[in-house]
Amino acid sequence: MAIITNFLLCSFVVGIAQTTVILEADMPFLKMAVQYPAELQCCYTASENSVKVRWIKQYGNKTLSTHSVELLQHVTINIGNFSGKTCGTLTFNPVKLNDTGFYQCSLKGNDFKRLSHGTYLQVYQPMKKTLNLSESTKNRILTAEGVLLLLCVLMPSVTLLCKSKRLHELEKKKAKKEEENIYQGLNLDDCSSAYDRIERSQAHGQYQDVGNIKEEEEQIQLEKP
Repeated sequence: MAIITNFLLCSFVVGIAQTTVILEADMPFLKMAVQYPAELQCCYTASENSVKVRWIKQYGNKTLSTHSVELLQHVTINIGNFSGKTCGTLTFNPVKLNDTGFYQCSLKGNDFKRLSHGTYLQVYQPMKKTLNLSESTKNRILTAEGVLLLLCVLMPSVTLLCKSKRLHELEKKKAKKEEENIYQGLNLDDCSSAYDRIERSQAHGQYQDVGNIKEEEEQIQLEKP
């Protein structure tokens, strides 16, 4: 009975020891331009100090393969303690295009082995400038664009004003031409003779009283009614 009790106690202690490693949350994604430094971290808390940290890299090809990250001229690995937790730092200085991949920490102790959540590092090549323009040239280009924009706004308005003025002049010419057409078929001589007759009839009346001018009968020729 004592042997069974000791076995259960040992199993319980071992189970507690295996659950004392707590992994912190990792940065899931990091995007960095080439030729810039990049830094990946995996932090954890453990009850023992004999935990070995090893960085591994996983390739995203058809057959997933992992290998240990090698220390190169631009790759360094450091282990440090910060506020009661241990952090493994993988530094690329500078980062290169072939450093793109998924990185994880492999934690190995006396009786456990765990992997961190991991961080995917994406390295990209920034676009280069096709035209290397100075600031003064850029300012001149912006000024020219502003002038062109102003002309694009003003030209339609000026065109509409010119068209409306031209239409107004055409309407005036049309009205003047119609007014001239009214008097085009009239004969001025006939109009003047008719006017004289109307004036003479209004001055002397339609008939002349012959009873009052007997004395001047011989000198004046009577008008016929």
